[in-house]
Amino acid sequence: MIDACVAELIPIIGIAGACRAAGASRATHYRRAQAPTLGPCRPRPTPPNALDQAEQDALLDELGSERFCDLSPAQVWATLLDEGRYLASISTMYRLLRCHGGVRERRAQSTHPPRSRPELMADGPNQCWSWDITKLRGPHRAVGYDLYVIIDIFSRYVPGCMVAPEETATLAKGFIAATVAAEGIGRGQLTIHADRGTSMTSKPVADLLADLGIGRTHSRPHVSNDNPFSEAQFKTLKYCPAFPERFGSIQDARAFCAVFFDYYNHEHHHSGIGLHTPAAVHDGTATAIRAARAVTLNAAYAANLGRFNHRRPVPPKLPTNAWINSRPSATT
Repeated sequence: MIDACVAELIPIIGIAGACRAAGASRATHYRRAQAPTLGPCRPRPTPPNALDQAEQDALLDELGSERFCDLSPAQVWATLLDEGRYLASISTMYRLLRCHGGVRERRAQSTHPPRSRPELMADGPNQCWSWDITKLRGPHRAVGYDLYVIIDIFSRYVPGCMVAPEETATLAKGFIAATVAAEGIGRGQLTIHADRGTSMTSKPVADLLADLGIGRTHSRPHVSNDNPFSEAQFKTLKYCPAFPERFGSIQDARAFCAVFFDYYNHEHHHSGIGLHTPAAVHDGTATAIRAARAVTLNAAYAANLGRFNHRRPVPPKLPTNAWINSRPSATT
């Protein structure tokens, strides 16, 4: 298409102008214009100083001998030269070995099979939770606290959070067990997703989830997008205007997190769930709230049709499902 456009413009504005107007390279135009007259590429002639077949065979026999089979061409070249023999240059040795499949990585290379991509879907509350741990700064550099947070990926509701002085598998196990009990989770109902931190993959946590009949999945190594709900929730927390640079004590951190997550669950209108609060979606009252919003919008529309360009406004839709790594054919 570009070549045809250039050809049409050349009689009018010349080659340079035509190529500039079509966004094409002049060099490409000249090369394509001359291609039919060049014919097929001629084979590269053999250099006059190349080894003949007998010399190549002798060199291959030497390189493959028991004496030199485990040495690099550079080692072979130096050894032969010290003995007063010169068969070929180092690059020629490499080139000849490469042509005959004699150059490869001899060291045993560790292989890591690809990790399976976690694919999780929830179409209601308490079907899939995501959890993670983030650091909170203490009063000075040597002091910090660990914030454990569980979030429901469908409703964005936070059923449990805990601020502890450290991160351990024992604390993680107790935190998850208490949250599961508070929510009344039954066997086979829930899957918990996390990254590959030491607490998340620890044996105490794995044994607890197995005993409770809860499934578990983990993110792939170094893939933060496999745990998007926890990462986004931590960003909301730390970008809060009231979030301090440092906490004066662990009691301060616990008090702040208690207030923040109560606000997050019951007052924060989340854009991912139709601007409802996570608690409303989690407990099912969001449907009635959306219906009430529709009544208010209908009244505003009836009072002033022109303000809405005669298009009836509708409240944002409620979520139907939530995914971690949705399949290409999945709809949300």
